[in-house]
Amino acid sequence: MKIGIVCYPTFGGSGVVATELGLELSKRGHEIHFITYSQPVRLELISNDVHFHEVNVPDYPLFHYQPYELALSSKLVDMVKLHKIDVLHVHYAIPHAYAAYMAKKMLHEEGIEVPIVTTLHGTDITLVGSHPFYKSAVTFSINKSDAVTSVSQSLKDDTLRLFDIKNDIDVVPNFIDVEKHEFHFTDCQRDLMAEPEERIITHISNFRAVKRIQDIIQVFYKIQKEIPAKLMMVGEGPEKEPAEMLTEKLGIADKVMFFGNSSEIDKILCFSDLFLLPSETESFGLAALEAMASGVPVISSNTGGIPEVNMHGVSGFLSEVGDIEDMAQNALYILKDQERLDKFKANAIEESKKFDIHSIVPIYEAIYERALANCISI
Repeated sequence: MKIGIVCYPTFGGSGVVATELGLELSKRGHEIHFITYSQPVRLELISNDVHFHEVNVPDYPLFHYQPYELALSSKLVDMVKLHKIDVLHVHYAIPHAYAAYMAKKMLHEEGIEVPIVTTLHGTDITLVGSHPFYKSAVTFSINKSDAVTSVSQSLKDDTLRLFDIKNDIDVVPNFIDVEKHEFHFTDCQRDLMAEPEERIITHISNFRAVKRIQDIIQVFYKIQKEIPAKLMMVGEGPEKEPAEMLTEKLGIADKVMFFGNSSEIDKILCFSDLFLLPSETESFGLAALEAMASGVPVISSNTGGIPEVNMHGVSGFLSEVGDIEDMAQNALYILKDQERLDKFKANAIEESKKFDIHSIVPIYEAIYERALANCISI
């Protein structure tokens, strides 16, 4: 099958999932075409089965905002015709599903039918999509897709609650390649980050307000008062500077390390004893899953799709959003006892295996086949 994948090419979860999906599909014999405005950050290998096509948006002074959706639609038409792409898999309802539908309509005029599979990831529904300015476009894009998937049951429920959806939605969870999270290197130089007696706590995100970055600092502040500990903060975003200022104010700046974006997540998680994810909302919680696959238990909020990933009392603990005290106490419960910590680490790995890529990708293949068989004619 020749599959066109449209996604945001960034460090965000949707881009990571789309890229890993494409790479695994290529290993299973499919020809993959990534179509986006820059090469996805995790797309390290271009081969005969994996291609990248850049969407260029001309800079016309006439436009106050350059029309990416228009450029993307035109690029999709060209790529489908040139490479005879069988199905388009777009990640995010807007602008990607919207642009894909326009491409489909243009191709139909030339006698070419191509199905659209749309995967909903979260903010396209709960944040951007529910805004009155975009709600009609999101509803239209979802209903005009030949197949729709959601990364969690929670997100599916939100979509059906917020929009007038006529289409069926399949829940296909995000995934990780479990094998990639097995440590194949022995040089785990933990002492570069902390003293032997110190516990290492980690957070990885895009540092937006929804991640409640200040809560992470406050939880860690309570932890380090009772046990020796260091905090690793990985990522970039608008909440990074206020978090740095808060560490100075609390007098713990020497115990908190801000890394920025990193391509060495596996090594960072190798050092870690605990992962913090106190988000306001998460459609799935891919960062938590990656931590679990690396043997790192998770302290998280109980919002959105996180409870579908982090099993309370097994792979970590869930708390109400903003309950810093409960999160800190749960963290200390795990960290203070080595035998208990080892048990949670083992449990985290076992829970993560439910989301192994080799179990999830065949579900997408079946959805592509169904979309091809039932392609909606315009």
